[in-house]
Amino acid sequence: MIHTLIIDDEADGRNALRIAIEKYFPEVSIKGIYETPEQGLEAIRTTTPDLVFLDVQMPHMSGFDLLKHVSPFNFEVIFVTAHDQYAIKAIRFSALDYLLKPVDIDDLRVALEKVKERLHHKNAQHQYQSVLHNIQHKAGKIERLAVPTQEGIEFFNTADIIFCEAEGSYTQLILTQKRKQLVSRNLKDFESLLADSGFCRVHHTYLINLRHVHKYIRGEGGYVIMTDNHHVDISRRKKEEFLQLLDKL
Repeated sequence: MIHTLIIDDEADGRNALRIAIEKYFPEVSIKGIYETPEQGLEAIRTTTPDLVFLDVQMPHMSGFDLLKHVSPFNFEVIFVTAHDQYAIKAIRFSALDYLLKPVDIDDLRVALEKVKERLHHKNAQHQYQSVLHNIQHKAGKIERLAVPTQEGIEFFNTADIIFCEAEGSYTQLILTQKRKQLVSRNLKDFESLLADSGFCRVHHTYLINLRHVHKYIRGEGGYVIMTDNHHVDISRRKKEEFLQLLDKL
């Protein structure tokens, strides 16, 4: 049995989720439903749940802010959100689960299956730390990126990332001082998170840090020479966007 709490300030959202769980998922036992983050935080501290359905946007305290007050962090979370695109990007990047309102039964089923797997392995702690770190930069540029790995979390200063190169479903980070780091996130995930932090997708294979561009060589698309002397091709369809962003530096 998965002991569960629901924390959501919207009555319709709370009720719809409760009805769906009670009707389709008998293995999930709802131990409490709370409309304020303060009530939910107290319940987390006193009931030791296995799983919390947590609304991202609530008055006075967001779902992410609530989690920052929790220690120890020994339960799973399925985030629930209506339209916060940046939150969705950060959650996806950390390979965690979220549901869009109104909640779809099939999406709920998939999210619960993933939760069961994580409960079995007890290995999601670092992923939550990662999303909490990255989400705090919502209002501005990300200066330090938290990347979940098998060993824990790797922190990278974005200024040290020269460019990112796609390698299938993985991404190779090319860093200063001749360092490299292979990360189990695809290039689109990095693009979504770093688009407002001085990075530009110049090719289906490359996302570059514009502040590490040493020289642009003209051509049909052209190419750039990065500060580590790597040559990175610019695709024809990305050329105009790249040059516009370069002019703004």
